[in-house]
Amino acid sequence: MFKTLYKNPTSSAYFLILFLAIFSTIYNAFLPLHGDEAYYWMWSKHLQMGYYDHPPMIAFMIYLTNSISQSEWGVRLVNVFSMSISALYIFKLTKLISDEKTALNSVLIFLSVALTNAGFIITTPDSPLSLFWSISLYYTYRAIFIGERKDFLLTGLFLGFMMLSKYTAVLYIVGVVLFVILKRRDLFLNPYMYATMLLSLFVASPMIFWNYQHEWISFMFQLAHGASEDGKLYPHLFFEFFGGQFGIYSPVFTALLFFFLIKDKLYFKDNKLFFITLSVAVTLLFFFYKSFYSRMMLNYTAPAYIGGTVLLAILITRYELKKTFIWGLGIALLLTIAARIAFLFYLPYIQERMYGNKEAVQLLATYAQEGDSFYSDHLTMAAYLKYYLPNHPESDVAYPTRYSQYDMWRKKDYLKNGLFLARDAEDLSYLKTVYKSVELLNTLTVQNGHNTTKTFYIYRLRDPISNN
Repeated sequence: MFKTLYKNPTSSAYFLILFLAIFSTIYNAFLPLHGDEAYYWMWSKHLQMGYYDHPPMIAFMIYLTNSISQSEWGVRLVNVFSMSISALYIFKLTKLISDEKTALNSVLIFLSVALTNAGFIITTPDSPLSLFWSISLYYTYRAIFIGERKDFLLTGLFLGFMMLSKYTAVLYIVGVVLFVILKRRDLFLNPYMYATMLLSLFVASPMIFWNYQHEWISFMFQLAHGASEDGKLYPHLFFEFFGGQFGIYSPVFTALLFFFLIKDKLYFKDNKLFFITLSVAVTLLFFFYKSFYSRMMLNYTAPAYIGGTVLLAILITRYELKKTFIWGLGIALLLTIAARIAFLFYLPYIQERMYGNKEAVQLLATYAQEGDSFYSDHLTMAAYLKYYLPNHPESDVAYPTRYSQYDMWRKKDYLKNGLFLARDAEDLSYLKTVYKSVELLNTLTVQNGHNTTKTFYIYRLRDPISNN
């Protein structure tokens, strides 16, 4: 099999990327939306240049895929496109630094690990971030080491798109600045570098202006997000996060990459590898540091493994680690296949937050009357209502919860007669302070893990009290 793949590495890489793209598109049609996906889809119905939680790129990309389909697989075309193009640019960059066979290895690594396959499934701002991070890495490399004007300009363009995707993009910029200071200070005399900076800021300026108009609310939220309230260190959270890297990127590949970063000083002598290494190390070190103070989500480090995959493929070739590569690939594929099977057939056990929501909304729809408004107790449940109800009516949160985009859009006296969907048995005392009548209509109990269940509650709300 491997001999066949390596006969024409470029064609094999393109085939593998296309195959996983088609497979994932079909696969995604069988999974209900995650609450966050529904929330970002809701943004695509209200386009603007910034949102409380994130920059706007995820909403723009979902808006484009809506023209193809608004079903689950249609929303997730954002992922399929983003991860496929990321794989393509990983191939292109590895080939530029090394050779075709090494580039094919980088694609095999990237497509085999659980992190990438999760990226093909769940739509988050990490999808466009990965897309524009990989493209930016390619064109920044070309700009620095080849120096053509078009590469500087394309770098500026895609850096701007990356900043419109997720604020984590700043870590990429830190890595590039460090490289220029440490290895290529001559670039400070290159006018194209300043053109790159100006172009990236110009592309990102609508998002920056939106934040300015809203008192930097999104920037402030992200600065506080993941921070420790008491300032204490929590080493167990670091070890939990660190250990999780061996699951999402596979044990062999993670161990090999980390060993290279810590023990092997080859990249110090090779400017090209040092440039890629900084894109990995800055991101990993930042989130490892943060993980001592607060629980970090494993997907936060995803951009690091774009450059990490390039480094790993080159390392395997230089040190002729063929057996290690085959073992690593086999283990990664086993973990990924197991995860994909679990998502498809055992969703209540491994991702209960995705399970039962669609059915609860469908049950609520049977009680809907003309003129009803629709509410829930959480931002993701409100988004589920808008997504799964017929004709996608507007929805909102009618219960105290964390601040969200709904709060930014909300007007005074927004509560009307309608239906309320709760994820759990709520304390109705609050609802009874804003409505004169709160009537339980029905419940829906579904599986929640191995030995427990969760129950959705459907209420009819009547006669809102003024000044709610």
